[in-house]
Amino acid sequence: MSSTAIPSLTDRVRHIATETPIVGVHFFGRAPVFVLGEEHLLFAGDDDKRVPVHGGGILVSAADATRVVTGGDDGKLMATNAGGETRELAADDKKRWIDQVALGPDRAVAWSAGKVAHVITGKGEQRTFEAPSTVAGLVFAPKGFRLAVAHYNGVSFWFPNAAAKPEFFEWKGSHLGVTISPDGRFLVTMMQESTLHGWRIADQKHMRMSGYSARVRSLSWMAGGGFLATSGSEQLILWPFDGKDGPMGRQPQLLAPSEARVTVVAAHPKQPVVAVGYGDGTVWLVRVDDGALITARQADGSPVTALGWDDSGQLLGFGTESGDAGLLTL
Repeated sequence: MSSTAIPSLTDRVRHIATETPIVGVHFFGRAPVFVLGEEHLLFAGDDDKRVPVHGGGILVSAADATRVVTGGDDGKLMATNAGGETRELAADDKKRWIDQVALGPDRAVAWSAGKVAHVITGKGEQRTFEAPSTVAGLVFAPKGFRLAVAHYNGVSFWFPNAAAKPEFFEWKGSHLGVTISPDGRFLVTMMQESTLHGWRIADQKHMRMSGYSARVRSLSWMAGGGFLATSGSEQLILWPFDGKDGPMGRQPQLLAPSEARVTVVAAHPKQPVVAVGYGDGTVWLVRVDDGALITARQADGSPVTALGWDDSGQLLGFGTESGDAGLLTL
């Protein structure tokens, strides 16, 4: 599909050259924060400010209204507030990479290094769980204090405040990321193969979601949880989760075809719109109801590596492998 025929909002984008890959985009209100791959956070504003956070590469980030939490190859878990003040939340005693982070209820934080998942409660209490193999994904359930830990051959669903053994969701193979539907009914993992695997949590009924040309690396739930937007193909793939059986026996919706592969997806927080980043640098806004497209960034050959909306859905931040940070105002 030719982008020349697609309406464009690129004249509303402010670009910031960072000269380092961008691994995340978050917002404090309307103020964007770009997570740079090398040591710093970039607070974009009238005076762009770089804040040193790690003594090496930043591997992962998560955020809420008051902080951006990052894990690095220096073995540290750091929190940075809207004023750019940083503090160390935890550190791995063997200085292993911290490449999984999740934020939970009441300011809880989960992180992992190697086979061990850690939870720091809002009161500062520490909990640990040793997985059967290296932890490859973490996500808190939307209801109750429960953490899903993805690893080889499945997912352990752990209650950090209980002595009970975690519930085990088994499926052979490498599970390299995990998400839970906003209503708490479905668990979905990204596999080493070009497929997703899912379970209905109530009865562990399996769901296999295939048809990808590459491994899925990005997932985003649309507002209301009716669709799960995914990367991994030369188009946006949306799986339906609006019924009691989720995508079981149903086909996905396919939108925004391109010659380049989708690398990152970010669903709008309120509207049926998905921001989609591609391997050639294109960013499209895709309206799910009718498949209409709007260009937010033109292709330049540098893969899109990060996308994020502010809570109002009026601002979209993006970042690329070559270090182009951008902010689109709608």
